[in-house]
Amino acid sequence: MKMQHCSHDFRPLSLVSVGRMSYLRVAGNKIVNGDGEEIVLRGAGLGGWMCMENFISGYPGCEHQIREALGEAIGEDKAEFFFDKFLEYFFAEPDALFFKSLGLNCIRIAVGYRHFEDDMNPRVLKPNAFKHLDRAIEACAKHSIYTVIDMHTAPGGQSGGWHADGGSHIGYFWKHKDFQDRLLWIWERIAEHYKENPWVTGYNVLNEPADPHPQHATLISFYDRAYSIIRAIDKRHILFLDGNTFATDFTKFPGDAGTRWENTAYAIHDYAVYGFPSSPEPYEGTEAQKERMKATYKRKRKWIDDRGLCVWNGEWGPVYGREEYDGDETESINKRRYMVLRDQLEIYKNDSLSWSIWLYKDIGFQGMVHVSRSTPYLIRFKDFLQKKQQLAVDAWGKDDKYVRHIYRPIVDHIKNSVAEESDLKLYPPLWSVEERTTRLCRTILVAEFLVKEWADMFRGLDEAQLEELARSFSYESCVKREGLNHILREHAST
Repeated sequence: MKMQHCSHDFRPLSLVSVGRMSYLRVAGNKIVNGDGEEIVLRGAGLGGWMCMENFISGYPGCEHQIREALGEAIGEDKAEFFFDKFLEYFFAEPDALFFKSLGLNCIRIAVGYRHFEDDMNPRVLKPNAFKHLDRAIEACAKHSIYTVIDMHTAPGGQSGGWHADGGSHIGYFWKHKDFQDRLLWIWERIAEHYKENPWVTGYNVLNEPADPHPQHATLISFYDRAYSIIRAIDKRHILFLDGNTFATDFTKFPGDAGTRWENTAYAIHDYAVYGFPSSPEPYEGTEAQKERMKATYKRKRKWIDDRGLCVWNGEWGPVYGREEYDGDETESINKRRYMVLRDQLEIYKNDSLSWSIWLYKDIGFQGMVHVSRSTPYLIRFKDFLQKKQQLAVDAWGKDDKYVRHIYRPIVDHIKNSVAEESDLKLYPPLWSVEERTTRLCRTILVAEFLVKEWADMFRGLDEAQLEELARSFSYESCVKREGLNHILREHAST
């Protein structure tokens, strides 16, 4: 289906009075309202906003690196001006209106810990910590959309992913208790701030943890502490707890979780291998392919189902082809990706599963809406983005066809140098030797050499020009991914 520029082509929606609202809660394996009626949450993740990510907005490396680099390139005041305007335009009431027009009812808002405290001034709440988060939650509530606050980054990094904003492949969050204490301090501030807001469905305590302890002991201990600290302030909001190793593994979680952590849902992330360039084969929707997707999904939720607990699919969804990179293959790529999307939704429909697709908005790889190629930002960074794509310095949905030959000798060298094949399997097990090489050599090492180049492209711009770049991310400057949105609309109320 063709793309359409975003416009206010939907009817106003009647508002629900907050005064008549009841808090959602977990009852057995369901999410229910105050009357005990089941509520199935269907929505999307607001990523790349209060937790920026490289593939979403087009920079290399991690958010803290590009924030520092931009401050050095144009001065701290101008850099802060740009990032504040970026937050202002990226999500506003028109976005909430469009989201609601699809029949969706919940947005998972990814936030980074650095919005609440500074590493050099820990446990001191920043003056504007809730400025944009309050605005987004209020806009969503105005249009009857629930929100989940998702802690996407933790001090020290809870995984080796770029999305943890740690700048390393090691999750130091698990190695230093003070990092954990600081995050708990932030959750105290958040719980205190939103404990009286029923439109906030709950708190996703930690996105995609990767605790290397063989018994997940550090993660379980952290969840115990988070539960106690949050519940001392707020007993009504749901807690959403991700499984270990990027929300895929609950096998070491406590057997008494249902009574130990009351009013809690358990979050899986269910990305299908057929939705990415690395797919083992083109997706044709065969019974064997559908069964593989279903089996993977069922395996992820088995521990939860065996105990009659509540499952929430916090992230899932394909990425899409782009004409500037995939050329004549774009249409056929996306046709297959929409098939993956439909077939996953059919699986979820049969289980009345609550889900949050990744992603609402980006620059064109996965979002329900994406920044138009005719905007000042994408015009200015067109050549840089082409270069970044060819170098494959983003881990998400990477296509390394242009550089695979460069890194293959490194992979072979490692494999030939390690005597025992079992020693090649390090934590996290999802990272093969090839994937670890990708993460360390490309997405960390090469990417950090591109950070300054990205920041230098802002040099010489005045505030009006900086604001024009930021405005490129506004709803009015975006294009709808109609094929994706049509399918979501079909499944929003089924």
